[in-house]
Amino acid sequence: MDLQLIDSHAHLDDRAFDKDRAAIIATCFAEQIGIVTVGADLASSQAAAQMAKRHHGIWATVGVHPHDAKTVTADVLKGLEELTPDAVAIGEIGLDYYRDLSPRDVQRHAFAQQLELGRRLDLPVVLHNRESTDDLLAILREAGDTHRGVVHSFLGDRSLAEAFLDLGFHLGIGGPVTFPKNGTLREAVKGIPLDRILLETDCPYLTPVPYRGRRNEPGYVRHVAAAIGDLRGMAAEEVAAQTARNTIDLFGLGS
Repeated sequence: MDLQLIDSHAHLDDRAFDKDRAAIIATCFAEQIGIVTVGADLASSQAAAQMAKRHHGIWATVGVHPHDAKTVTADVLKGLEELTPDAVAIGEIGLDYYRDLSPRDVQRHAFAQQLELGRRLDLPVVLHNRESTDDLLAILREAGDTHRGVVHSFLGDRSLAEAFLDLGFHLGIGGPVTFPKNGTLREAVKGIPLDRILLETDCPYLTPVPYRGRRNEPGYVRHVAAAIGDLRGMAAEEVAAQTARNTIDLFGLGS
């Protein structure tokens, strides 16, 4: 498939797509949009890996989200590792101190374990960070000076962008960049090197303008490309092409 766009972070296994998943996938392929579908626990990682095996143009990541960090056991880690031949990254992993659905010390331990899994298997990581930046950066710096991966749904300012870029990460930009009141993020996006940006939807969440308030879909990634183009004075097609190359290179898609 000659891809024009790639949604680097979708949750196609989510029940929000149970009634029309096949149609959404078909529409994306018709519009030359590739999709990276992301695991959030062992079950969704298994679903993502199976979907990637069935569809040329869909790729999977496997990992346990910080919300479910308390489920991470040796058996779960073994299960994730067994899925990695069909995966392009370890994730979605990280910390979430907003909801605290798993104890913070448990989150930190599960994050460090999965970060090490990615390093041992030479796979990039997909990071989740919500109100946990100091601890997240501390764990990353303890694990090494440079990393390979993407900070999913980056929402920070220019200073935070530089901190992640200095560690080697790409930044995932999604629907929030289309929100007019999200000035801090929009200003940061102007200064992020284009070759370090990935486009994402996080569907079915974080729906961009003009569909905000409705279910998000992978095809809406085109609106993220357009918003970034507007902010940087570029054609949306140029943003789409460069960010697709970035995603292919980071995750080794098609290799």
